[in-house]
Amino acid sequence: MSQETHHQDVIIIGAGISGVSAACHLQKYCPSKSYVILEARDDLGGTWDLFRYPGIRSDSDMFTLGFGFRPWRDEKAIAEGPLIKKYIGDTARAYGIDSKIRFRHSVKKLSWSSERAEWTVTAECDGAAKNFTAPFVIFAAGYYKYEAGHAPAFDGADKFKGDIIHPQHWPEDLDYAGKQVVVIGSGATAVTIVPALAEKAAHVTMLQRSPSYYFSMPAVSGLSKFLNRVLPSGAAHFISRWLRIILQQVSFKFARAKPEKTAKNLIKFTKDRLPEGYDVKTHFTPRYNPWEQRLCVVPDDDLFNAIKRGRASVVTDTISAFDREGVVLGGGEKLPADIIVTATGLELETFGGAAIAVDGTDLKPGDLLAYKGLMFEGVPNLVSVAGYTNASWTLRADLINAYACRLINHLDKKGFAYAMPINDDPELIREPIIDFNSGYVTRAVDRLPKQGAVDPWRNPQDYFRDIRALRFGRLDDGVLRFSKASAVASATDTPAEARIA
Repeated sequence: MSQETHHQDVIIIGAGISGVSAACHLQKYCPSKSYVILEARDDLGGTWDLFRYPGIRSDSDMFTLGFGFRPWRDEKAIAEGPLIKKYIGDTARAYGIDSKIRFRHSVKKLSWSSERAEWTVTAECDGAAKNFTAPFVIFAAGYYKYEAGHAPAFDGADKFKGDIIHPQHWPEDLDYAGKQVVVIGSGATAVTIVPALAEKAAHVTMLQRSPSYYFSMPAVSGLSKFLNRVLPSGAAHFISRWLRIILQQVSFKFARAKPEKTAKNLIKFTKDRLPEGYDVKTHFTPRYNPWEQRLCVVPDDDLFNAIKRGRASVVTDTISAFDREGVVLGGGEKLPADIIVTATGLELETFGGAAIAVDGTDLKPGDLLAYKGLMFEGVPNLVSVAGYTNASWTLRADLINAYACRLINHLDKKGFAYAMPINDDPELIREPIIDFNSGYVTRAVDRLPKQGAVDPWRNPQDYFRDIRALRFGRLDDGVLRFSKASAVASATDTPAEARIA
């Protein structure tokens, strides 16, 4: 039996914040183009639908994590996950995007034909395979594995009498009230979970192998509240957004230029918020420079306040094993636990784990060279949306989606069928595409695409530089090559009943 096939002008993969942004940009800048969004889950929202652990929230301010085309109107700068998901859903409904989403469509393979100038995207839905064809694909499903996070094997885990929970699969009915909880990890997830659990648990221990850097900010922006009182809402949002953007960019550049001074300031900032005499050197002095890993946000000092109240504590040590009663540390001490939360990180992957082939040749993501951090050498008409690691994700997602629309319109205007980056320099030095030494990055470095040492193969993580390159830069830069197909399949060749409304 032949597989069901549907044709569109553009296929968007993923209905999270990046995919909804892509659809909104298409409707505005390419209004004549038809599109469909393929989403593996039962609902939209991506990250904000997947993660449901206590306290789940943004670790970027919502004035910049929100869409540039639809301002964040809530007074909260640091917002809870359900509120962010509602914002994404409201945006989809406001723009009529929700009707374009095909839920429970898990993409398994992408195959490009140069002869037809067309992608065939194979998705699985309720056990059946469906093919979707389109000249252009926007991959907007992020870069981590949704099925499972990083879960290292701990000796004796089978002996533990309580529950072992990974935040990526948090049980809705988990009762932690009055219980001893050990949270393994010190990254953004752990820092979010610990104070949230501390409200009801008997005690929460954050067990870390090494410390992270933290900075605190108000969950509700006093400046934004003031601006909204004295200015029209549009002007207030514009000022709040751009002040945050400038602060993000300047603070990152300063941290990279003056790592020792930045580290000293961050550690002092933390020390001032902890009880007098707290062992900051052991528990809050990292072994790396600021922004070699992402900084952790502590809204309204919630983590520090939980420690002050005695509801939470930090232990810095290695893990020898689990036993029936809890965790045995490397030094031989034991941490009693009723529940162990393994906030041990993500697993990164490219294309959501889907296979990809160009003209019958299978590609390995780890061999790909990224062009401007959004396309790949030798891969035609595919734009991959990945946000910033040093600023709000959506800032770059919006830029990339606008660039994709520019490219689609350029192809139509010049009569080309496809565009593909080509590297003519065999001596080009390749580097990891993410300049972080976090565990989730180093574990996946061989599986992720690479960036080049020079433009346009670099992924600069610089918003102002990206504005110049992606919004105003030339498309025909000599690296992005444009071609016509020998036999372009038009939409009129596809039976009307196979087209998606």
